[in-house]
This record gives sequence, C-alpha cells and structure tokens, in this order.
Amino acid sequence: MFDRFQRTRSLWHMVAAPLVWAVHFVSVYAATSVICAKSAATGDARAIIVGLGLLAISVIAFIGWRAWLQRDLDPDDPVVNQATDDHRRAFLGHVGLLLAAISAIGVTYVSLPAIFIGTCQ
Repeated sequence: MFDRFQRTRSLWHMVAAPLVWAVHFVSVYAATSVICAKSAATGDARAIIVGLGLLAISVIAFIGWRAWLQRDLDPDDPVVNQATDDHRRAFLGHVGLLLAAISAIGVTYVSLPAIFIGTCQ
C-alpha cells in the first residue's frame, strides 16, 4: 500500500494538497455565482460552501497524514541533506506536509464567507 519507491520518484503526492485547494477555490466561487445569479438564496450558497470546505479539508487531512508517514525522520539524524532515496523521501514528505497545512489554511479562508454572507447582492 505504501510504496517507498514510488513516493520518492513522483511529485504528484506533493502537489496534491494545493491542487485540492485550487479545485475547491474554483468550485466554491463558481457554485456561489451560479446560485446567486439564479435564485439569490444564500442558504443554498452557505450549504455548498460548507460542504465543499469540509470535503476539501478531509481530503487535505488525508494527504497531510500520508506525508507525515512519509517524513519519518530519524531522531538521531534529522537532517535530510544527502542524495539517497531515504533522505529524498523524507524531504518530499516534509514539503508535502507543509503544503497540506498551507492548503488547509487556504481552504479555511475561502470558506469563511459562508459565515459572514448576508445576501447575494
């Protein structure tokens, strides 16, 4: 299930969290604009923003958890400065974890208007 070789050779797992953030951003603003243009019902817009936000946060949390497992640093040698597969895997895991954290913050800020939205006007 957790292929060590694949996780050192591919960058997709590292950019997955920002990709989820970008898809969430576009989906929220597209859905809100369509709902507000058709019906001006803020309840529907709030429900979609919250639903998409929870979905994105859960996917990003899973990606972050996988990155946390990947970055298993040795407590005796926490520096990852050599061109070995283990150091590369730990570095990519660390970067993936940080990108997942930043993406979760981004999703949170995109979802904040659901709290403050008064009308679609």
